[in-house]
Amino acid sequence: MDKLPVYHGAIGKEEGERRLAQDGRGGCYLVRNSDSVPGVYCLCVLYEGYVYTYRLHLDDGGSWAAETVPGVQKRYFRKIENLIAAFQKPDQGIAMRLLYPVTAQRRAQTHAEAQTPCNSLSPTQSSPGSYVQQQPAAQGQNRNKKKVWQALG
Repeated sequence: MDKLPVYHGAIGKEEGERRLAQDGRGGCYLVRNSDSVPGVYCLCVLYEGYVYTYRLHLDDGGSWAAETVPGVQKRYFRKIENLIAAFQKPDQGIAMRLLYPVTAQRRAQTHAEAQTPCNSLSPTQSSPGSYVQQQPAAQGQNRNKKKVWQALG
């Protein structure tokens, strides 16, 4: 998993949502460790301001599967890369197909740049802060979705 460019490790749900909100494009996605289930991963995708989270797990036979919406047959993949490639196609049982990978390397570079003090004399604009608001899930909808609001400072 560590070799997967979109794998961010044990960053937590809120940090994952913040990273997706920072990208801001519908269809941007990342993979992180599950906060609640050891040994399970989460595929998180941004769609219309909401972050949808799908559990990814490795079965005893070494195949990867994702928990999708009810009524969609579970598919198994020998490699996690194949699972991600399948979800880059439309109508696969997730909110939106995977379009824009938020890579851990790109994220680390952005974080390092934000930590570097600016020596410029010209005024700079701060990036808008993001806020996450829990939305009640309607019956039959993904209960693991959150609305991401951008503050317009």
